[in-house]
Amino acid sequence: MSKKVLFIVSNTDIIGPNKRRTGSFLSEVAHPYAIFAQKGHQVDFASLTGETPRLDALNLADDPDNLSFLVGKGWADMQKARKLKEVDVNGYDAIFIPGGLAPLADFAYAPYLKEIIGRAFERGTVIGAVCHGTVALLDVRLSDGSFMLQGKHITTFSNEEERGYAINDVPFLLESALTDQGALFSANKAWEAHSVVDGNLVTGQNPASAKGVGEKMIMLMENKIINQEPSR
Repeated sequence: MSKKVLFIVSNTDIIGPNKRRTGSFLSEVAHPYAIFAQKGHQVDFASLTGETPRLDALNLADDPDNLSFLVGKGWADMQKARKLKEVDVNGYDAIFIPGGLAPLADFAYAPYLKEIIGRAFERGTVIGAVCHGTVALLDVRLSDGSFMLQGKHITTFSNEEERGYAINDVPFLLESALTDQGALFSANKAWEAHSVVDGNLVTGQNPASAKGVGEKMIMLMENKIINQEPSR
């Protein structure tokens, strides 16, 4: 049966004191999109403002899934992203947040985004995030007031990776911020695939992990038994 997946993407195209150009990382959008589309699931896009989102890492356009996304239905749909407050999130089976540096600029401090993620998580909606997209999980609280990440096994773009990539552009180290809220962090070697499932939460470490996050989200949506140990 076809499921509905909401991709929540950043509107930001500049980050940090050096005004580094950014956006949603192409493969972190395109690879999960391809996985969901191949399974016949509906993918819709939303952003905080409803303005046209930006993409980063267009130099990777020769990757087959990335190219298919850019010249096919994916990018056309992403450009029509709706304003998040105008979307009935209750109608979706899953929510996915791709990374790129951009979410650190607008998702880190977005109370409404945190509110809908917390409510969706408690409803049992599958929540997926990859790389810097996991910043959307920061400060999310459950109805009892606790942090959603407290005691949850997760991964994200590691401090090691950040120090070799954008340490002078990011407002904080994401691994440290998430673990400060009680998340149980694990990682693979820098830039190698790693994804983690804990209940209805799926997280991925870096761009190489985006496909795995999509695959695990589909397994959860299809109610398949899944090994919830960190996998690579």
